[in-house]
Amino acid sequence: MGCMRKAGRVLRDVLNTYGISQNKLAHAMGVRSSVVYRWFNELIDPTGDSLVKMVVALKSIDIDAAREFVQRYLGEILEDEGEGEVDRPTNTE
Repeated sequence: MGCMRKAGRVLRDVLNTYGISQNKLAHAMGVRSSVVYRWFNELIDPTGDSLVKMVVALKSIDIDAAREFVQRYLGEILEDEGEGEVDRPTNTE
């Protein structure tokens, strides 16, 4: 799955699963509800800073929702073995 609009899909699923309204998340983040609406409906992608604020806000509302968002949004990056791996120097001492 590509990264474009992925945050919106995951956010929508998590908010629906945990019964969290867009307005409640917007209030917890200190942003306008229209911003959350645009993420939720995949019209724009959140910035990196917004993603951090989103997770912190979700954590304040429901820790399980925050954990699920992080796992679903970022978790597969760690699970994709071999894809995009960086060559690390090996210690030959």
